[in-house]
Amino acid sequence: MEDSELDRVARIQADWRRERPDLDVSPQGVIGRLHRLADQLTGELRLVYARYGLSEGEFDVLCALRRAGEPYQRAPGELAAHTMVTTGAMTKRIDRLERAGLVTRRRSEDDQRGRIVALTAPGRELIDQAFTEHMRNERRLLDALTPAEAAALETLLTAWLSRMDHPRAADSD
Repeated sequence: MEDSELDRVARIQADWRRERPDLDVSPQGVIGRLHRLADQLTGELRLVYARYGLSEGEFDVLCALRRAGEPYQRAPGELAAHTMVTTGAMTKRIDRLERAGLVTRRRSEDDQRGRIVALTAPGRELIDQAFTEHMRNERRLLDALTPAEAAALETLLTAWLSRMDHPRAADSD
């Protein structure tokens, strides 16, 4: 293959093979490409969030509330768990969403010390529109693959992620 035909990751690997022939640099082929792809995908996804005046984190919060079903509410700790962010970061997101009129906060009826975050009607309308466009955007991005390629990739990524999330279970296989 000509050097011009190699992608960036392949060029980096070729350089490392030349400079460090004692090392196996083959993992870079997968990890490097996944990293580059993740950066590109994130940029493409953020374009949709921005059209709705949302950051990626705010979009995640609104989605977590919408997925909860009627009455579209969760405790802040539950939101943090459903979006994989710290409670401190969650507080900042909720503050901004509340100022924008997209969510409200109130005391929990079950525990007066606890709080509940709920979607407002404008928040639900916004996330329904944003999520619809988000799914169209994800479809557009995934359409670069054939259906069979997408299915195979999903299977591989699911297996890999499961093993990364649960390393002890994978060790016992």
